[in-house]
Amino acid sequence: MACRLVILASGTGTIAQAIIDAHELDIEVVAVLSDQVASQVLERARTAGIPNECIPVGNSRNQWNSEIIEKTAAFEPDLVVSAGFMRILPPDFVHRFPTINIHPSLLPDFPGAHAVRDALAAGVLTTGSTVHWVDAGVDTGPIITQMQVPVLPGDDEITLHERIKKIERGLMVTTIALILPTLEQHV
Repeated sequence: MACRLVILASGTGTIAQAIIDAHELDIEVVAVLSDQVASQVLERARTAGIPNECIPVGNSRNQWNSEIIEKTAAFEPDLVVSAGFMRILPPDFVHRFPTINIHPSLLPDFPGAHAVRDALAAGVLTTGSTVHWVDAGVDTGPIITQMQVPVLPGDDEITLHERIKKIERGLMVTTIALILPTLEQHV
C-alpha cells in the first residue's frame, strides 16, 4: 500500500514537482495545500490531477491553525511534506501528522526565514540544505539528511539560493525514499 503524502507549499512548487515526478517511490500524493492563492504549486497539482486547495491565513491565526489541521486530516496522510511552506505549523499539527521540512541551510546553523542571507552575512564557505522532522520549534526538529553547497566568490542571496534549490529537489526525494520503510511499518 502506497504511503499517502500531503504536500504543503507556498511558492513555485519545484520541490513538490520533484516529489510528484518521483515514480520510483511507493507514494501517492493525495493533496497539495498552499497558503498562497497565486502560488504556482497549486497549478502544478491541478496539472497532475492532484486535489489542491489554498488555505490563506486571513485575520485569525487560530482559525487557520484549525483549518490546516482539519483539511490535512481529511486526506488521511501517512506523511506531510513541507516543501517551501513558509508558515510555522501549530504544535497540534506536528504532534498529529509525521511532518518533514526542507530548509536552505545546514541546520542547526541559520534557522528561520532568512537562512541564505544569514549564511552570507556570517561569511561561511559552505552552506547547504537540511531535511528534518518538524517539531513545535522553528527548524529545531531532528535532522534526517543534509547536503552541502559551497559559497562561491561573488555569490549573492539569489545565486546561492538558486544553487541550493537545485540540490533540494533530489535531497527531498532521496530523504522520502530513506524514511519510507519506517513509515510503512505504521501504514
